[in-house]
Amino acid sequence: MSDALEVLDQVGKWKASGKGVAVATVIVTWGSSPRPVGSQLGVDDAGNMVGSVSGGCIEGAVVEAALETLGGAPAKRLEFGVSNERAWEVGLACGGRMSLHVGRADPAIVEQVRVARAAGQPVVLETSLATGEQRVHAGAAAIDADAAARRAVERDESLVDEGRFLRVWNQPLRMIIVGAVHVAQVLAPLATQAGFQVTVVDPRRAFATAERFPGVALSTLWPDRALAGLALDARSAVVALTHDPKLDDPALGEALRSRAFYIGALGSKKTHASRHVRLGESGFTAIDLARIHGPIGLDIGARTAAEIAVAILAEVIQVLRKP
Repeated sequence: MSDALEVLDQVGKWKASGKGVAVATVIVTWGSSPRPVGSQLGVDDAGNMVGSVSGGCIEGAVVEAALETLGGAPAKRLEFGVSNERAWEVGLACGGRMSLHVGRADPAIVEQVRVARAAGQPVVLETSLATGEQRVHAGAAAIDADAAARRAVERDESLVDEGRFLRVWNQPLRMIIVGAVHVAQVLAPLATQAGFQVTVVDPRRAFATAERFPGVALSTLWPDRALAGLALDARSAVVALTHDPKLDDPALGEALRSRAFYIGALGSKKTHASRHVRLGESGFTAIDLARIHGPIGLDIGARTAAEIAVAILAEVIQVLRKP
């Protein structure tokens, strides 16, 4: 996500300054490509680049094609076959095929995407592979009106559908960490690097400080009030780390009433069993409680705060990508 937004932002700046800009987008990749479908490379008319489409092995040819497009050539589709030997040379595990679309950036289209992204809306950019013409589907209503666009957003995957490429910018991933504890101090920057917008919630003001969590959004509201105000959705993960039922339980209750894709809580198996009893007495069913991952994190034998944070983030990503 951060790479995609970097390309989008720079393309917008180039266009605003009067430069000609072309954008190459990965449509199909070999199985172990370092750059997924939807990856983009922006090129201005001076040959400056932003982003990446292959990790380096085909960028030169793509830039050349982009400059040809800026010189008046029509939008084009590039096909690259990569041998096993060549793939190993550039650090890939196997060879295969890569297909890209290269076309001039339309400032109106770029601005539509930028505005929708700034508003936190899901966006699908539709590109005709035959003509290069583009249109933007922004917001839930517009996306729901197109079955393929809706499917792409639900799967969080850019895809080719009936002669058009659908490039997805989904709503931001969010991680709400309840408990400004030592594990949270490691988890917050890790999750940020993984593309999550992180908020740390803890009413204990001595814990939730900017000094302990530099650059992280903080809330000192009581956890259930904080989570209710954050309007949890299907792109939200909730991680409860306080070990204190007075703080964790209200947060977990609010999370269970939401569409959060991940809910986890720190604690032993005994602690987790007690948690189930308390929440069950509050009216939550066994099906509800099964949504809580506890003990939290993948079982990698983690001991230190850093290892526990890695295990938590890994489990969150596993649930996101392999539901």
